[in-house]
Amino acid sequence: THICPNAPTQPHDPVPFMGSPVDMAEMNRHEVDEGMDAILSIDATKGNRIINLRGFAISPTVKEGYILRVSEDLLDLMQTTSGRLPAVFAITTQDITPYGNGLFHVNSILQPTTATAAPVVGVAITAEVAVPGSATGATHLGDVEVAVRFCLEVAKAFGDGACRFYDEAEFARLQQLYGDLSRLQTLGGA
Repeated sequence: THICPNAPTQPHDPVPFMGSPVDMAEMNRHEVDEGMDAILSIDATKGNRIINLRGFAISPTVKEGYILRVSEDLLDLMQTTSGRLPAVFAITTQDITPYGNGLFHVNSILQPTTATAAPVVGVAITAEVAVPGSATGATHLGDVEVAVRFCLEVAKAFGDGACRFYDEAEFARLQQLYGDLSRLQTLGGA
């Protein structure tokens, strides 16, 4: 959306949403590959009052309709790359459902969860105050740089088997106790 000359804006509280001329399902078809073992979804997440710090924050891991606990490995890497205490942003069940269902979403950061069985973690570029995505000059390159460095370190550690996005045994136990929640990855229905 930052390079699209005609990205639409739409009403959204507390600031307008910057949309895309390409729908989310189409974006997922191009950006989410079934061969991916894990996904870091990076997005400017400044148009809200949920995250009140400048820099970046991560979401809990999301997998197949479950919002899982935050990965300790990711928190460690975040602390190392940023030199600060790690920051985690709150998400809701609505945030992990597909766009188009009429429900509120903080933004599109977790939309890849609707198109994969792989674990997904949102990496939000953040601000202390609500800033509209359509505002020019709102990108702080230092914040982007540290978030990118974090993602590179995660990729290296994950590739080496030294970083887990979630606990597989705990996820299996959740599914055993509570069943399949992958319906949340769909538009639902009656």
